Amino acid sequence: MPPGGQPARFVDLRRFDQLDSTNRLALELGAAGASEGVVVVADHQTAGRGRRGRIWSAPPHSSLLASVLLRPPVAADSAPVVGMAVALATADACAEVAGVAPALKWPNDLVAPDGSAKLAGVLGEAVITGERLAALVVGVGLNVTPASATVDGAVALEDLAGRAVDGEALLAGWLVHLERRYAEVVSPGGTAAVLDAYRQACTTLGRRVRVELASGSFEGRAVDLSDSGHLVVATSTGRRQVAAADVVHLRPAS
Repeated sequence: MPPGGQPARFVDLRRFDQLDSTNRLALELGAAGASEGVVVVADHQTAGRGRRGRIWSAPPHSSLLASVLLRPPVAADSAPVVGMAVALATADACAEVAGVAPALKWPNDLVAPDGSAKLAGVLGEAVITGERLAALVVGVGLNVTPASATVDGAVALEDLAGRAVDGEALLAGWLVHLERRYAEVVSPGGTAAVLDAYRQACTTLGRRVRVELASGSFEGRAVDLSDSGHLVVATSTGRRQVAAADVVHLRPAS
């Protein structure tokens, strides 16, 4: 990292008062040939993207809403691990700036340290050419002020910190930690190191879960992550790997 802890890769910031979706614009910039490292930031999104076509909505000036364009030299099946590096960078920034160390919930959420409420979502959208990962856009939607926690089961960073959080400092911290985590994941052996860090912060592992797929659901215990970042669930009929799904943490049997 350059002197002063400033990111060298993520310096091309495109800032907007309002966008429909930072991911949408970052994908368009990538398709037009933009270089890796473009970061799209908005104070307000009208149609922010979530998993399975869901919309991420929050009042203006209440959230960290940012997407980054990446062109990682990794296999296409490692795209989820790159997304995990972005999630870890987001948690790092929360810890540094707000004194709050979020837990991670597979596949793409940051939650309160005790796992009780959702703090942020991380959405990766890959552009794959043949078997090659041509580009990857990863977006972050992080609840900062109490006004952003507008749905049941959500919490804001300021609620957890018990004080105001400087949004500009949070963005700057995120970019610095993103520099470090991304450099790690694209280095030799880096995906394994990122997976190990994610395992340590992941509140899903060791829990009984219900995995909800488009084709149905099943229950079991989340026991590990595969080398590609898939969730490994032990069921009564054996272990299953899940690439993408909604995962519900179940309460322990009384």
